[in-house]
Amino acid sequence: MCQVFAGQDPERYASSTRRLRLNGQSTSIRLENSFWDIIDRIAEREASSTPAFISKLHAEVLELHGEPSNFTSLLRCACLVAFEGDRNEPALLAAE
Repeated sequence: MCQVFAGQDPERYASSTRRLRLNGQSTSIRLENSFWDIIDRIAEREASSTPAFISKLHAEVLELHGEPSNFTSLLRCACLVAFEGDRNEPALLAAE
């Protein structure tokens, strides 16, 4: 069983940094490549670019809860929400 997890391509869990603007402020976000892939797919489904989607998400979180203490964790959890909510739409998370 561990081979399913341990045997995955290391590129999936390698991290990469993307620079973008969050509500006018330049910032960088570092996530594992697998999470970036999911966020890219969510943004595409929302008919948005990834930076625009992330900026909109950040603005909505600010409005609802104030500044998040760990926005990258929020992004990872957003990927889990997409996974949990899209069981009827598995193509969103399927590898391309």
